[in-house]
Amino acid sequence: MSTPSTKTAEALSGVLSPSCRKTAAHALTIVRDGVITGEGPTTKGRIHFSRSLDADDAAWCARILTAAAVEHQPVSRAEIEALFAINEAAAERSDDGRFDDLLAKAIAHHAASESGLPVPPRTVALSPDTEIDRWAPTQGTKIDTKVLEWIAGQMRGKRRSGRALAAMVATLVGAAALPLATQLPNVFDIGMR
Repeated sequence: MSTPSTKTAEALSGVLSPSCRKTAAHALTIVRDGVITGEGPTTKGRIHFSRSLDADDAAWCARILTAAAVEHQPVSRAEIEALFAINEAAAERSDDGRFDDLLAKAIAHHAASESGLPVPPRTVALSPDTEIDRWAPTQGTKIDTKVLEWIAGQMRGKRRSGRALAAMVATLVGAAALPLATQLPNVFDIGMR
């Protein structure tokens, strides 16, 4: 994984080092703005095209989501919403799938914690070296239906849905698919867009 240069990271440490989940969500919106415009604090010192997401952008997201202040807290809904906004903003990708992996794991972390299930620290759960099936729920019946509905609502109508995300959602929906089938008719086509 590419990481922002030390010099750039130090200069932005106050802006993009969250002190809580709320400031982490805000920091992710700064990354989103950089993805949209190709300008801003997360793109300083490098060439960045608008509407593109590169390895440095994915590294910023990972750095924000795994900051010491939030490491032992579950990923929040606001953070997931910011990640979905970044996902939608990026028409071009050059991050070797790191952002999709991060998004899928962050959603699973949020869904599991909101359903009352234990989750590992973010540095473990969101690591590119940790397979999602090592810690995420493997049965949709363990996930709260309202959480599944919210995730499906976030994904419905979006133009981007990575394979990692579609696979994770399919796993979460799994056994819970039958009761949800009448409530969420579009949940099954999320990976086909």
